[in-house]
Amino acid sequence: MGEHARGAPPGPSPGFGQADLSNCEREQIHLAGSIQPHGALLLVREPDLVVVQASANAAKLLHLEAPILGQSLGEFGGDLAARLRPHLGEALREIPAAVRVRVGRSPRELDGLIHRPPGGGLILELEPAGPADDLSPRIAAALKRITTAFALRSLCDEAAKGFKELAGYDRVMVYRFDPEGHGEVLAERREPGLEPFLGNRYPASDIPQIARQLYERNRIRMLVDVAYQPVPLAPRVSPLSGEELDMSLCSLRSMSPIHIQYLKNMGVAATLVASLLVGGRLWGLIACHHYRPRVVHYQMRVACELLSEAVATRIAALEGFAQAQAELTVRRLEQRMIDAIAQQGDWRAAFFDQPQAVLQPLTASGVALLCDGQILTAGEVPGTAELRALGVWLDRQPRVAVRVTASLGSEAPELASLTPVASGVLAAPVSSCAGEYLAWFRPERVRTVTWGGDPMKPFEVGDDPSQLSPRRSFAKWHQVVEGTCEPWLPAEVTTGRLIAESVADVIQQFRSVRLLIAQEQLDKIRLQVRGSEQPVAVADAQGRVLFSNERLERLLDGAGRLSSLEDLPAFFADPERARAALAELFGQRRPWRGEVVLAVGAAAGTPFLVRVDPVLSSAEHVLGYVALLTDLSGRRAADEARRRFQQSIVSRHQIRAIPVDSAADLRYRELMTTLVENAQLAGLEITDGSDLTQVPEMLASVQTSVARTTELLEHLLWYSSPSPPKPS
Repeated sequence: MGEHARGAPPGPSPGFGQADLSNCEREQIHLAGSIQPHGALLLVREPDLVVVQASANAAKLLHLEAPILGQSLGEFGGDLAARLRPHLGEALREIPAAVRVRVGRSPRELDGLIHRPPGGGLILELEPAGPADDLSPRIAAALKRITTAFALRSLCDEAAKGFKELAGYDRVMVYRFDPEGHGEVLAERREPGLEPFLGNRYPASDIPQIARQLYERNRIRMLVDVAYQPVPLAPRVSPLSGEELDMSLCSLRSMSPIHIQYLKNMGVAATLVASLLVGGRLWGLIACHHYRPRVVHYQMRVACELLSEAVATRIAALEGFAQAQAELTVRRLEQRMIDAIAQQGDWRAAFFDQPQAVLQPLTASGVALLCDGQILTAGEVPGTAELRALGVWLDRQPRVAVRVTASLGSEAPELASLTPVASGVLAAPVSSCAGEYLAWFRPERVRTVTWGGDPMKPFEVGDDPSQLSPRRSFAKWHQVVEGTCEPWLPAEVTTGRLIAESVADVIQQFRSVRLLIAQEQLDKIRLQVRGSEQPVAVADAQGRVLFSNERLERLLDGAGRLSSLEDLPAFFADPERARAALAELFGQRRPWRGEVVLAVGAAAGTPFLVRVDPVLSSAEHVLGYVALLTDLSGRRAADEARRRFQQSIVSRHQIRAIPVDSAADLRYRELMTTLVENAQLAGLEITDGSDLTQVPEMLASVQTSVARTTELLEHLLWYSSPSPPKPS
């Protein structure tokens, strides 16, 4: 699992247990063909429930006469077949259902987990049942702390505490992945005497990509004893598919020998890992380590999964709230710039008169605006010549909304001399003209990064040089990092993009004002305004349109030319309301701000924000008006997504009526209420955020989490049912 594994040339994917450190990134770990020995696995054919594949220990663990291949579950004795039948009409593709059963002459009850693999049939995993404890009070207490955490660090601390108290492992870590896949321990709870791992970083190569994909499907993974002997399946190939059995969702699935060796090298005897999925991506893990073998039974594993889903939903809410705060910062700055235009005839003073208001939201040390051939700066920035060279370099790069680097010198060696003051650059274009950017800077930060072992030594050579082992040393390894700054966080990138978009809007408006004031510059400014992607029209003091750009003309294509601002209402779905707003604009010089729906042209039905401002040369004299249209379809789509989300959360995610005692039913429904409220809050905070492109995906992630939670709680209720429910 070293760095060279990721750089190795593509080749055939090695089978389970056949990988080495040069190709473990592609090991088919979901086709393990064996299980951990604390349980047994059966693959049964449907609908007759005949066993066609089984783990070698199945007959012994179930106290049945061997062989069991070819027998139906009904022949085993006990209530296994009866308890399974009510679930046979379910999909069972994503979350296994659970039953508590007796099989044959087995002296104790068993937990049975059932799901359908891609190759057909029904996988049944059986393991000794744990005590039938009521975990709901402990789950509720942990949920309360998790759902009321208002900062990421405190949330992670509460998650680690909740898992430690609930599952009882020696060490619990909340582990976050960065954009490059490296992990960092954000929170930790451990037994006294254990070495702290808090703050340690681990290289991306420690977790191969195929393992990360499985973490997205199978949200809880448990290893009972690192010294276990794998129990093979017989036959190895599924008779139903003719291929190896896909064990992606199996809780008993064997783990990669390379991963086992990795844990042995760490001195870890047992693990439980819960996935944290935020916005459809693997945000991080909650990793539990124990230094002796440890079994965690089904009910406890589901409780841990419920908590991890709640943590992931809360993370989504906090990220949404951070984006909403970023938008508020941007709106305040935008208002100051607009006020400055009206009062002083220029906006740039408002942008730079309070440098911290522009620097602090991005944790930047300097900012520069390259526009109209001028350079305006605040804070610590490169010199004028270097800034112009940076603009030239940015012009040569593919055009993106925001260009971000934490190591400018490595990406642009010709600019390496800027590293002391501008190792980090976050730059966004403010117009379609060459060389016009808003850029923030961070200086080089020579810092020490603490890794859990040497990240440049992901494997070690043993006594036999041909045998490589995952690294054995996990002692803190300190790396001095030069030529870089602190990485830009996603929220900072979003904030920078939004501020740049606002500045671009103000520049567009200001250039439109200059079109009225400076007729001698008409041709140049007309070109600048015409190139804008935002629809704009400039009118004289009587409202006659002097100029409209191509974007506006395309919007009104085929609907006639806009000759006066008084013609605008005819293009909108509610012309009377628009005429009333224009009357206030002309009569009282009150700016028009409102939402309209275009009624003509190719974009008919599209919502827009309309802004029409009077341009004053003095308190009494109107030079003219500037009209801007901003497409609101993204915001409308986000609002509609939120409406559908809230309706779906309330109407669809209800626990079905299940035959179980009323006290347990009530407790689990109360848990469901808490989880739904957590999801509803997350939905509000996500859609209040500023990055509209991510809203549908984030809401879908939360909705999927709630659906998963509902199903998990239903499984717990089925599991708690004292007798086999009758099929509905």
